[in-house]
Amino acid sequence: MRILLVEDDPMLGDALRRSLKQEGITTDWVQDAEEAELALATGEYFLLLLDLGLPGKGGLELLAELRKSANPVPVIILTARDAVSDRIRGLDSGADDYLVKPFDPDELAARIRAIQRRQTGRAAPLIEHGPLVLNPATRVLVCRGEPVCLSAREYVILAALMERPGALLSRAALEERLYGWGEEVESNAVEVHIHNLRKKIGAEQIRTVRGVGYMLAAP
Repeated sequence: MRILLVEDDPMLGDALRRSLKQEGITTDWVQDAEEAELALATGEYFLLLLDLGLPGKGGLELLAELRKSANPVPVIILTARDAVSDRIRGLDSGADDYLVKPFDPDELAARIRAIQRRQTGRAAPLIEHGPLVLNPATRVLVCRGEPVCLSAREYVILAALMERPGALLSRAALEERLYGWGEEVESNAVEVHIHNLRKKIGAEQIRTVRGVGYMLAAP
């Protein structure tokens, strides 16, 4: 999953990016609304984490413009404004969730997972496909009843495929999930991780459509 963080506090922004990376979430971080608009215009994001007290254009103004332009990207507001009236205003302006600072990073990760379930039309906390059962909260995979140890990037790729069973994901789409800004993209990284996944869960579980991408085999 790739998300955009809009936060002007350097310490908090860096801490959030690092904690989300541990959750298997790739995070691009900007510090004002103008940078956020440029990032949203040039990249595709699953979610926007939005601080309200930004320099220049405020977070609520940015949110209002996004919704006016019919941009459907889910938004979680992260702010120190804890009054009920502020929460109501934020949600009524188009936010999907509202989290008051300071907050526990684990709670933020859980709220992101909840939005992910809604976006994919999935109510259950576990993702199941044939013999595969994935728990996004613990990042534990069980295959044919046995736990399977996955590297961080193997998890990201498998989760992307399991979230959209039957859909073809290109190598570029998977690279978008794996790498954030400033990270060097290894030319054959996706192929290597797919190869390792097949060794762990069975070669028949992941199909290659030559020249197009990868998909999970029908259960």
